Amino acid sequence: MKTVTSVSGGQSSAYIAANYPSDFLVFALVCIEDRNCTPKDQKLVQEVSDRIGREFIATAEDDTILHTMLDLEQYLSQRIDWVAGETFDYVTTHKGGWLPNKLHRYCTVEMKLRPMFHWWKDTIGEPVKMQIGFRSGEERRAVKMQERCNEDGLLEFKHVVGKHSNGNNKWAEAAWQKPVFPMVNDGIRRDQVVEFWRGSFVRFAPRNNCVGCFHRNPLLLRKMFEQHPEKMEWFASRERIEGKGQWIHGGSSYDKISRHRLQHQLDFDDFSECDSGHCGL
Repeated sequence: MKTVTSVSGGQSSAYIAANYPSDFLVFALVCIEDRNCTPKDQKLVQEVSDRIGREFIATAEDDTILHTMLDLEQYLSQRIDWVAGETFDYVTTHKGGWLPNKLHRYCTVEMKLRPMFHWWKDTIGEPVKMQIGFRSGEERRAVKMQERCNEDGLLEFKHVVGKHSNGNNKWAEAAWQKPVFPMVNDGIRRDQVVEFWRGSFVRFAPRNNCVGCFHRNPLLLRKMFEQHPEKMEWFASRERIEGKGQWIHGGSSYDKISRHRLQHQLDFDDFSECDSGHCGL
């Protein structure tokens, strides 16, 4: 069984890539179509376009993560395969029909897992060990993922395998990955990960995954409006589309969050890690 490491742009998955050798490294990039969010470095834009095999406009993630992947590839002297599914704009319009939220969380499936699955199907095509960047202390996250596995310890993915005579899609489940958690098994804590990368030339963002993720504390989202105003405006603009709903189910709109007055200076370390599931894939 071949081994794959899913690198997300965070220090933990990068630590696994650096310390637990694997046959493949793969990174799933979340793309958006807002040209106000396009990186100013045109060489970087072209590099990302070449990596994902299509025009790159912008990402809902911190642009630093783009540098992380390029730096990490040099650090490891190993190729990282980049994948990208449909844009976030397309997904919210054509897949769910509404904005994803904690009750209807389909964005990770469509923009992280689905493109990774298709990459696996085209590149490997048989079950793999997937190294996941959960650390010691995050055993609950590992257990939640293992509970979704079948009796053989494999995660299955539902995908289209053809068409019925009436034109509807024909679906099937494919057992494709066995999640493994080397840092949990070896007792590697967050402070050890941070210390490992201290002084390295690999650049890391303060937070990986989407800057406006609805799983984040509203105070952190307010801080993101200061750090990434154009990208947070993209998130807020999606809520203004009639019939699309809100990112935070039954909660405040992102426009309202943007107007909150912070009572004191906040740092990223003031907020705990997200434990919602497998966004970090």
